[in-house]
Amino acid sequence: MRLKNTLTTLAVTAMITACSLTTAGPAAAAGPTAPACVAREVIKQNKTAWTTNNCGRNMHIQLVIDHGPDRSCWTTSPGETLEWKWKMGSYGRIALC
Repeated sequence: MRLKNTLTTLAVTAMITACSLTTAGPAAAAGPTAPACVAREVIKQNKTAWTTNNCGRNMHIQLVIDHGPDRSCWTTSPGETLEWKWKMGSYGRIALC
């Protein structure tokens, strides 16, 4: 009986882990490219980018890094400028999130 409970516990744990891994991927994915009203300035050699929200409303944006980890989603107010830095990979795009 103890072996059956242990196997059941292992199966449930494995199923929960698998479900959490599959749901985390799509939720973390970046959306479409941000519109042109989000101005960008990028200096690839310094791995630095700046964005300015010229859209007239709050925008939810994130920096997408090619061959590196993407940055978190940020809410930016109209007229606000954000500075983005990264260490690994190269600039990909600014995306909606």
